[in-house]
Amino acid sequence: MDPRLIEAINKIRDESLKETVLDLVKEPSLNLSGALYKGLRVEDSPASLSRHHSYPGGLLEHILSTLRIALTLCDCVEEIYHGKVNRDLVIAGVVLHDILKPLMYVARDDGGYESSPLAERVDHLTLITSELVRRGLPLEIVHVVCAHHGDAGPISPKTLEALICHVADVADSTLNGKVL
Repeated sequence: MDPRLIEAINKIRDESLKETVLDLVKEPSLNLSGALYKGLRVEDSPASLSRHHSYPGGLLEHILSTLRIALTLCDCVEEIYHGKVNRDLVIAGVVLHDILKPLMYVARDDGGYESSPLAERVDHLTLITSELVRRGLPLEIVHVVCAHHGDAGPISPKTLEALICHVADVADSTLNGKVL
């Protein structure tokens, strides 16, 4: 696993949460009706097919950049607006929000990507939400991940941590498209 991702996960203070996040990130996979679905390595996967970070390594780059933005937003919320932010929830939410995307893609012979057979049937957000519930993660983490698409997703952010994850995700996705 990329050392920068390990370093990010190690910022989680709650040992149980840290261990669960690490397990999910080490090998993103899913057992569905007795079938094991594995995808590309996180380090090799794009973050999308065309919207943002749509190149090898794009997912890792997106997670790391989104986390940097999110932690800066935590500082702003705490120092300027005097809000109380649970950084463990923010870090875990950002690291996990797209972690099953490698299952959504397959590499083509020409170096590009296309949707996997699994992605033809279910989206990454439904998969990660159900997997977090299956693994018994707290509702606070499930909400942060489930709400990361904001109003475009199944539920809008209802906590500071979910809002920070959503804003950071949108900021990084937008920056990727505009800067590159």
